[in-house]
Amino acid sequence: MTGKQTHRPKHVPQRTCVACRNKFDKKLLTRVVHTPAGLVLDATGKQNGRGAYLCDSVACWQRAHTTDVLDKALRVRLSKKDKTVLTTRLSNPS
Repeated sequence: MTGKQTHRPKHVPQRTCVACRNKFDKKLLTRVVHTPAGLVLDATGKQNGRGAYLCDSVACWQRAHTTDVLDKALRVRLSKKDKTVLTTRLSNPS
């Protein structure tokens, strides 16, 4: 054997957007978490609470706002206050 070793490529976590059902790298998605205080956009990806992922597509955010796809993924009925978090994200995409 030669002294050269090949390294495996680093594992990149994959997650599925709850609206369009497409798989993306975890870093490309936004995690939405339901906490006792309400719905929160989790920038770190590590916040406690049940989470679901949405891609950056405006259509996916609109679908999450107008349908119950996010309710089902988070296993909770979202309130109007929770929906305002989605509306804020729709009006100020970053």
